[in-house]
Amino acid sequence: MATRETVKLEAGLAGLTDEQMEAARSEAARQKTSVRESILRLGLATETQLLAAAAARTGVEFPQNLLATEVDPEAMKTVTAHVASHYHVVPLGFLEGRLRIATADPFNPDLERELRLVMDYPGPIEFVLATSEAIQRAIRKAYGLGAATVEQMVSADAVHAEAPSRKDLMDESEAREASVMKWVNQVLVDAITAGATDIHIEPYERDLKVRYRIDGALLDAGVPSGARFFKEGIASRIKIMSGLDIAEKRLPQDGRSQVTLMNQRFDLRVSVLPTRHGEAVNIRILPQNSLIDDLPSLGMSERDAEGLKRLIHKPHGILLATGPTGSGKTTTLYTCMNLLKDSDRKILTIEDPVEYDMPGIVQMQVHPEIGFTFARALRSMLRHDPDIMLVGEIRDLETAETAIRTALTGHLVFSTLHTNDAASAIVRLLDMGIEPYLVASSVEAVLAQRLVRVICAHCKEPYQPDPEVLTAVRGLGQSDQRLSGHRGRGCSRCRFTGYHGRTVITELLVFSETIRDMTIARRHSNEIDAQARREGMTSLFGSGLEKAREGITTFEEVLKVTTGTVLME
Repeated sequence: MATRETVKLEAGLAGLTDEQMEAARSEAARQKTSVRESILRLGLATETQLLAAAAARTGVEFPQNLLATEVDPEAMKTVTAHVASHYHVVPLGFLEGRLRIATADPFNPDLERELRLVMDYPGPIEFVLATSEAIQRAIRKAYGLGAATVEQMVSADAVHAEAPSRKDLMDESEAREASVMKWVNQVLVDAITAGATDIHIEPYERDLKVRYRIDGALLDAGVPSGARFFKEGIASRIKIMSGLDIAEKRLPQDGRSQVTLMNQRFDLRVSVLPTRHGEAVNIRILPQNSLIDDLPSLGMSERDAEGLKRLIHKPHGILLATGPTGSGKTTTLYTCMNLLKDSDRKILTIEDPVEYDMPGIVQMQVHPEIGFTFARALRSMLRHDPDIMLVGEIRDLETAETAIRTALTGHLVFSTLHTNDAASAIVRLLDMGIEPYLVASSVEAVLAQRLVRVICAHCKEPYQPDPEVLTAVRGLGQSDQRLSGHRGRGCSRCRFTGYHGRTVITELLVFSETIRDMTIARRHSNEIDAQARREGMTSLFGSGLEKAREGITTFEEVLKVTTGTVLME
């Protein structure tokens, strides 16, 4: 190990001038920190530059891809999760009788001495260098999320079982509960930081899985195996947070909670299901200040955004958003409400559930168990003299009829349907039992949409699609030869998926006189779709293809989302 004074030379090797070094020393004296920490705080050099300079000066190894190194399980027994987290080190394994440990602070002369005090290992130690971020990710990969906390929980549980007195029993029980609370908080922070929309906590006979839904895909969070011993405590802690009955373990329960992270508030929608091996928990994460003020920011094409803006300012009629669950329909409708709310309009919504609080808009939630349904709410809303109404979903004939008659009496109504494309929404309403002339005279437009993953900006690279991709694209009527694009190579920023974030693709079917006549004649959805395209509508696939050509997403992603075709990327 180098001494702390060596940092001056390493900083010089990192390209710092005498003036920069003097500034770093002054900052270190003022903040009572090391020169190294001051250099990083002032932004005079990156941690990678400092460590590379230290490696060049001292000959200590500096592996560039720590995550690619498999940690030896025997080394993990020597350096426990608690030790690794506390000292911010990762054991890599044994080499020629030496324990290799990665550290981000090679200038700490006390590190080796302190590690020997807490480890049961008398042999020699060899340190290698790694950045703080790489160390953190390697700890997570090797031990699992919240491993140090789980280790404490296991330790507290073992002491609890052997407690000789009632006082000891209470102390250890409280310590264990505090550790469970800490572990749940760690999962929430990790999921929110990763941009997850859902957390799935799933108990099995000999395992507890935690998975995040990120950008529409489920990814394993990686939790330590010891977490399975505390699945009941974990479920109880989440139920307490959500105001649910912790004694009821036979029936499903739904609740809500709120958390704040980095000055941003998040609503948590919690659902608990009883399973054979314990209670499964789903937590939907809803950021409260993420409402979008304009349609292009959703990712909508300029053509569809302008068309929708014109439609939402109509005095009456129905505007429908369609697509499967999780396709962003609610976000689009909320954006429309944001654009419309002002002191001259009264807007009422009825939802199941209310996902975002919107100041200036009166929001209600259905309660079918007491008879407060969408249809009943709609009838009551009319007595409050609204200009605009949002109905969370048209699920049945009664709700559809009420919404249509509301639109025909001079109100603007927004709602959603679960259909595959825009034209199918017309057939869906007819199948519910609505008369064709009522659909034709009340519906102004249908917006179908999907969410596609965005290529990670940090590992984006150009590529030429495989022949099978080109064949699939051309099989959908796209004969354009300019099918070159981009893809994500995979990096730690995107969790090696090649994607980070999502954007929307849309098709906007506006009711022309021809389409109204076809609706009255009960024409097939394929015929209506073909006519809408002749009138200028871009299909979902066409919208996705535009984004793939622009390098926003990949051709493979567009094919998967719009046609269900899964091809290797």
